[in-house]
Amino acid sequence: MLFNSFEFIFVFLPIVLLSFFTVSLSRRYLLSRVVLVLGSLFFYGYWDYRYLPLILFSIVVNYALGILLSRKQSRMLLTLGLTVNLALLGYFKYVGFFIENINAVLGYTLADPHIVLPLAISFFTFQQIAYLVDSYRQLTREYDFVSYSLFVCFFPQLIAGPIVHHKEILPQFKEAACYLFLHENFAKGIFIFFFALFKKVVIADTLALWATPGFDQATELSFIEAWGTILSYTFQIYFDFSAYSEMALGLGLMCNIKIPVNFRSPYKANNIVDFWRRWHITLSRFLRDYLYIPLGGNRKGKGRRYVNLMLTMLLGGLWHGAGWTFVIWGGLHGLYLILNHGVRATKIQVHWMIGRLATFLAVLLSWVFFRATDFEAAIKVCRGLVGLSGFKLGSLHYFPGRYTELVALPLLFLIVNFAPNTLEVAEKMQPDRKWALLTAVIIVCCIANMNKVSEFIYFQF
Repeated sequence: MLFNSFEFIFVFLPIVLLSFFTVSLSRRYLLSRVVLVLGSLFFYGYWDYRYLPLILFSIVVNYALGILLSRKQSRMLLTLGLTVNLALLGYFKYVGFFIENINAVLGYTLADPHIVLPLAISFFTFQQIAYLVDSYRQLTREYDFVSYSLFVCFFPQLIAGPIVHHKEILPQFKEAACYLFLHENFAKGIFIFFFALFKKVVIADTLALWATPGFDQATELSFIEAWGTILSYTFQIYFDFSAYSEMALGLGLMCNIKIPVNFRSPYKANNIVDFWRRWHITLSRFLRDYLYIPLGGNRKGKGRRYVNLMLTMLLGGLWHGAGWTFVIWGGLHGLYLILNHGVRATKIQVHWMIGRLATFLAVLLSWVFFRATDFEAAIKVCRGLVGLSGFKLGSLHYFPGRYTELVALPLLFLIVNFAPNTLEVAEKMQPDRKWALLTAVIIVCCIANMNKVSEFIYFQF
């Protein structure tokens, strides 16, 4: 059940919201949270009910260990908790990858177990690792089991983030306002949700039709075709991930839960450090706080700082997917960060326009490896980008067609660089007739374009 499906918007969501606020009228707030937990577990199990025991096991084990660690620091218990979480993640996500590489390096013929990756395991695992570490550091308090379960499996952010922090979410469940039907929150939540849905079904899914043939079908790409392909994907993943992140915020607001912002106009970044403060903000925060800083951060000299940056980004790349293309993507961003800090150390002043364009092109190049299914596909696109496959125009049926892309792609570049984002627009919103009309128009456009439901890109992670 996808956010961009009719069954979610017109069946699941109304039932959950109506049940939540109806129960809340009696001020039985614990039962209200139970309603959201059950709804969230149904949402998760709708994908594949066989993995419900997995997320329930993860919740129970981490909750119990968190309680014990908050009462008494124990390195042994923390190690146990980290081992259980990483073992589950490693088994489901990386066993096939390791077997493939062992066979390639050592010449073995070990069978691939073909393990199906459980939905959202990367997200709820990282979220609970952070909780355990904070419990060990005595930064948590004892929460009731229902609240903790909701913190982990709250349906707006369960599948593809953000990776929420316990102190951002759990205290909200104690506030009475969380259980009231607040018209302003609800109206703003609906606006943000459908504005973001428009970006998914109208923009991102259209761009996918341009990007996918170039990566997955073409045997080679000319210069213009390659740039059309990678620009299409660069904007596709932007609008796809921003759509999910903002739809999660809108759904949270409908339930009076303020989910942390996870996406803030990253293509407006003037350097790569700024990019990672804007793109997948909560993952960047997790990698900084629970990997980069524990490795030593910048406290042990320039050389060690660069090593820590590279290790952090390599592991961040591997988190996204069990493949060497993701490792290269992470390595490129590690290199970008090192170069960024090196330029800063020289005190050279870079004009913001040059910095923004250079950052955009660097990120664009990295997306080649992020999107490509293998090295061959990545090299094919890279060859086209530098003109090694010629400059012939229009050899593929999808490009340039009626030259739509030649107009749309530059326009999208201007939009992501200079237009206000969804949250900036929502800040100006007033629950009046004008905004109601605008929201209604957006909803109609979304429904008219929901004829082909597609998953969000980050669902595969």
